[in-house]
Amino acid sequence: MIYEIRNYHYEPSLLEEYKAWAKEMALPYIREHLDLVGFWINIDEPAEVNGKPQDALGPATVTWIIRWEHMATRHEVMGEVFGTDEWRGIMKRNPGRENYHRTEAKFAEAL
Repeated sequence: MIYEIRNYHYEPSLLEEYKAWAKEMALPYIREHLDLVGFWINIDEPAEVNGKPQDALGPATVTWIIRWEHMATRHEVMGEVFGTDEWRGIMKRNPGRENYHRTEAKFAEAL
């Protein structure tokens, strides 16, 4: 299995609106179409950072993880799931695409 860890640096001042949108619209769709391990939004508690300092964006504000059998499956399915008219309609209700300051996806295997 491969785990896709998605981090979003979404505008912190809009997290309550984002959370409502995610619960009401995005998560039901994502859960229906993907093997979602979990979806997390930061609480109002500072991150603990050791080593080199973070950049000006700080820590990601939204993190979610998807489980995949293979990378080839991921590449095939992601375009299908997020290319539908239904998903485009959900994204139109997002508090603002311009509020994604950075998005990251990394891939990991369980040990």
